[in-house]
Amino acid sequence: MDLDGQIKLGHLLLQDRKCRSCGQLKNLVESFYRTRKDRGPVASSYSYECKDCTIKRIMKTKKPKVSNCEYPDW
Repeated sequence: MDLDGQIKLGHLLLQDRKCRSCGQLKNLVESFYRTRKDRGPVASSYSYECKDCTIKRIMKTKKPKVSNCEYPDW
């Protein structure tokens, strides 16, 4: 049984990370999206922008829907 590997893995999962957008220190597993699914649960497989800031950025840059769309009369 590999006890050293399990202890190191548990230490990585309980790590905190500082968000690049808002600057707050948040839990890595709960507050950040995973960007690389093929790797194990290591710190480098999580994004550097928290979930809240990512949602705000996407909503701000989202294109508005055009409701009065008139098609050309061919």
